[in-house]
This record gives sequence, C-alpha cells and structure tokens, in this order.
Amino acid sequence: MHVRITTVTGASNIDGGLAVLRDQALPQMQQQTGFRGLSASGDRAAGVVTVLSVWHSEADLEASESAADKARGDAVRIMGGEVSVERYEQTVWTVGDTRPGPGAKLHIRHVKIDPARIEENLEFFRRTVVPEMKARPGFLAVRQLIDRSTGEARVGSVWADEDSLSASLAQSEQRRALAKDRGVEFGEDRVLEVLFTAM
Repeated sequence: MHVRITTVTGASNIDGGLAVLRDQALPQMQQQTGFRGLSASGDRAAGVVTVLSVWHSEADLEASESAADKARGDAVRIMGGEVSVERYEQTVWTVGDTRPGPGAKLHIRHVKIDPARIEENLEFFRRTVVPEMKARPGFLAVRQLIDRSTGEARVGSVWADEDSLSASLAQSEQRRALAKDRGVEFGEDRVLEVLFTAM
C-alpha cells in the first residue's frame, strides 16, 4: 500500500474544509482505481489539519495526483492556510478491536532510519513494537510509513483518549535508547484529534 499525506497549517475554517473533503473530495477519490480509504485529523487550536489517503499501489497513487490536486485546492480555498504533501509506502497498518473514529487521539512521530538498516528496523517494529502497542489499554490502530530511498518514516498510533495516549508515550520513551542503537533517529512529535475517517 502507498499513502499521500496532505498537511495544512494556518487553517482558519477547518469545519468548512472537512465538509468539502467529505461531500466532494471523498466521492471523487472513491472513483479512482486503487483507492483504499481516507482520514483527516487536526489540531483546531493550532490550525493544523492532515489528510491521509491510502492507495493499493504506487502507480494508483501517482494516477490519482490530478484528482487529488483538485480536491486539495477546493478544500484549501475554504480552509485557508499553507499546504505540504508527502508520499510514503505503508509497511504496517494494524487495527485493534475498535476501529478509530472521530474524537480519538492520533500521535504522529517523525523518524529517520539508516537506509541500510530499513528492513531490520521494519521487522523489529512488526515483531516487537506492534504487539506491545496492541496490548495497551485504549489502543485503536498503528500505521508505519517509509520512504525507502531516504529512510524518512512516520509512525502514527491512534488511542481512545488522552490517558491511553499518555501511557503509550511514556512506554515509547523507554524504547528510544534501543532504537538509537539500531540507527533510528527521532524527530518531531505531533498529537492530533481524528476528525473524519472513511477507511
């Protein structure tokens, strides 16, 4: 699977943008070959919105670019703000007993992996980190994304509420030292609220 992440910063009308996303952009995306789902999360106070769309293959993602450009333009005209776009391969998508929905807490961690050690680290994440996350109260889902050419990665975990998110972050701090030994660097963290999902 492959994903496109659109991030809007400085948004002033998030609800208006979400209406365009739900009523106009989503139906257009659903007509595209290989479309597998879409979700939006945000921080209303900070004026930040991220929209993630999932595609069966890199070719499907590339073929959807023109439709995505139009949908993005329509939404940003309503929301306002500045736009950035990232594209990744999805290497993990695991959902707990309850699927994420509006109001859930999304933690996004920016990660950089030594390109020579990507497979080793992906396997460790699947074998060790994902089971630990799934065992925690309040776990809803986890997604891992990677750009194999640069080692840039994103890990997004979704939690039922603030308490389960905080407990997860405390546990993840314990893994940082081990990760550094495996050539993993940690970057920006961001906490958002799930606003809309069609997965």
